[in-house]
This record gives sequence, structure tokens and C-alpha cells, in this order.
Amino acid sequence: MPTDRNKNNVASARPNRRSVLRGMAGAAFAAGVYTGVPVQASNSPNDKLKLLIVGTANRASANLAGVQSQDIVGLCDIDQTYLDRASETFKGAATYRDYREMISKEADKADGIVISTADHHHAPAAIRAIRAGLHCYCEKPLTHTIEEARILANASKEMGVVTQMGTQIHAEDNYRRVVEIVQSGALGDVKEVHVWVGKGWGGGELPEKADPVPEHLDWDLWLGPAPERPYAAGRYHPAQWRRWWQFGQGTLGDMGCHYMDLPFWALNLRHPTSCEAEGPEVHPETCPLGLIVRYKFPARDEMPPVDLTWYDGSMTPKTVAGQRVPGSGVMFVGSEGSLFASYSNYKLFPKEKFADFTPPEETIPNSIGHHAEWIQACKDGSATTCNFDYSGALSESVLLGNVAFRTGKQLDWDGENLKATNCPEADVFLRKEYRPGWEVTA
Repeated sequence: MPTDRNKNNVASARPNRRSVLRGMAGAAFAAGVYTGVPVQASNSPNDKLKLLIVGTANRASANLAGVQSQDIVGLCDIDQTYLDRASETFKGAATYRDYREMISKEADKADGIVISTADHHHAPAAIRAIRAGLHCYCEKPLTHTIEEARILANASKEMGVVTQMGTQIHAEDNYRRVVEIVQSGALGDVKEVHVWVGKGWGGGELPEKADPVPEHLDWDLWLGPAPERPYAAGRYHPAQWRRWWQFGQGTLGDMGCHYMDLPFWALNLRHPTSCEAEGPEVHPETCPLGLIVRYKFPARDEMPPVDLTWYDGSMTPKTVAGQRVPGSGVMFVGSEGSLFASYSNYKLFPKEKFADFTPPEETIPNSIGHHAEWIQACKDGSATTCNFDYSGALSESVLLGNVAFRTGKQLDWDGENLKATNCPEADVFLRKEYRPGWEVTA
């Protein structure tokens, strides 16, 4: 097998089977149509995909379970305890601590990769996989910075690989029914949307002392592209990293792609023109425990401009559009009525007006499953519903809220060029520096 990993040589270096898979994927990306054909019916060049897995525990364990029907040929985790546990289940898989090494050595034997790491590793892993010609499933938010999201979207299109971001709720029936109702015009013109989540990933100060690194943990690899800092027990790995700007994006980064996905889908949103945020005093190290972000989106075809407001943590509302609401949800406010949606159900207001409401005809096929969509698309060239073009733009908008918060400014946003035209100081939060060997470049 060739060893040259230059992205311009990758396509010619793939085996014929890979070329067939990538060719079908490119056609699906161009078509942008999800067929809903069951995965069992696909005309696959091979019966099972050969997959590499980055991250094997916690959130990653659910993703691993979602693709376990395929052939797991490589496992990677910086925690040897987690890695050993996964290798007991997938005994034939090669094991690695460093995904860069795994991709370099195993890409020629694999079809795709599943990435379930802390946010700061999403783009470094995904860009290497995409440029090695691997189909890519990556957890949300797609990336740690806005620039990274655009790089991954462009690279996946260039390489013609199948992609899916892990917004699993997108595959559930309720979201599809809500999209159909909103797009049917039952609410009239929707000019206002409220999205809120009661979680509070943030707060805290830098640890005052370093702790010994456990033998089973490769701390340097866990840091990866992030600047060096001492290990502190219970403060970063395995679950607390979301609180820290260097590794995560707080509650907005954790939950924004799940809840803002619904208005993005229903209202055909893409890039806001304005974004501003309010919350506590900005901390240089940790994310806020409560945040309000206000986005303005332009008109789209026949749809009017939309104001979307995000709330999280200590700043979540008790009432929205005159209705008492639970701790998390989405409220569409239209000229003819409002619709509240959770993950599993929806309600229309005023209740009296919609008492005899008949939902529109179902036009969006029910999903075969979020992971199954990606598996099928890798095999037969059908489209995924959260490919990196759609989910990249969604992630960019989500992350822009934290940029506005950290600058303390209302941002006039040029989405095409990834620039706050009135706030040059925002640039430092749109992209970042990487430790040598971990770069993400266009």
C-alpha cells in the first residue's frame, strides 16, 4: 500500500472498493436527498464497513454500539482502561492511543471513522480522516472553533466522503412532525423562535496544584492540540472538560446543536447576520453558568427574517410566549399561533384555536436511525440528514454565540467570509493556534 498521505494523492491511493464508495458518496452529497431505503436493501460493494473508532467510553460507547454491526478494525483511546474494555468486545481490532497513528496505519484498510472525543479533538481527528478518504461520523458540536467547522465542510465535499454529525435526536419522529407543521404554514409567518436548555456547564477556577497522572491515562495525548497544562484529578477527564474554553464550549456547545437543530431544519436557517449575548462576567478559563444569545437571521425565499434567542443554565425562562414551559425546549412564535416542542412531543397554542388541528400529511420519511443512515450512505451513496455541510453551518452559528459573549459585543456577521465586520477582536475566538503536530488547515 502507498504511504504518501498528501491529500492530493489520497484519491488515487484508495483501493477500487474505496473508490466506488467515495464515488457514490459524492453523488449523494450533490443530490442532497435522503432516500429512506433500509440499510439491509443497499447494494453494497461489501457486506460490512470497516471502521476506525476514536474514543470508546462514555458518549463514545453509545456511538460504538450504534455501529457495532459493522467490522470494527481499529480502536483508539487515550485511557488504557477504556481501550482494554473495548478491545475485549472487539477482539480483532488493532488498538492505538494516538488517532493520528491509527489513521496513518489503518486508513488503507478501512472505509470510515467514528469520532467521539472532547470537542478540541474533533477537527484534528476528522480532517486527517477525511483527507485519508475515510467517511466520517463525528459527535457534536462538529468542531471547537467556527473556522474548523468550515474547513471540515469544505474538505468533506472536496474528498466526496459521507459525513454525519452526532445530533441523534434529528432522527426521531417528533422533530420530523414539527418540521412538517412549521413548513405547512399552520403557524403563519414565524418571525421569532426561543430555544432553552436548563443545563449549566461552566464555572470554576484553575486548579492550584498538579496531581500525578494515572498510569492508564496518556495526559499529553488527551491535551493534544491544546496548550500544555498540569493534570488535575476530576477537573478535566473524563467528563468535566465541557466547562473549559480550551477543551469545550459550555452548555451552548454541548446542547445547542441538539435544540437549535429543530429551528434550523424547520425554517431553513443557515448564517445569522447579527449575534449578541449576555451573561456573567467573562472568565478567561471557564464557560458561563448561564447565557442568553440573540441571533438575527435574514429572510429565506418566502420566509421572513427570524429572531432566535437561546437561553441556558441560570438564565433559562419560566414562561415563553405567554406559556409556562419546562426546563428545556423550543418555541416557534408565528403570526397564527405558537408551537412548543421537546424531544418527544409538541403542543400548539392557543389550545382552543388548535383543538381540532389535523397535522399535515407526513412528507419526511421516518429515519432508519442516525447511525444507520450514515452506514447506509457509506454503502450505497444515499444522503445523510446531518452531513457536514448542514451540521457545519449549524455548528458555526451555535459557536458564534460564545464568540459574541466573549467579546462582549453585538457582532455584525458575514457568514460567507467568517468575519465579524464590526468587531476585529472577535477573530481570536473564531480560530486558534495548535500545538505542533496537531494542526487543522484548509
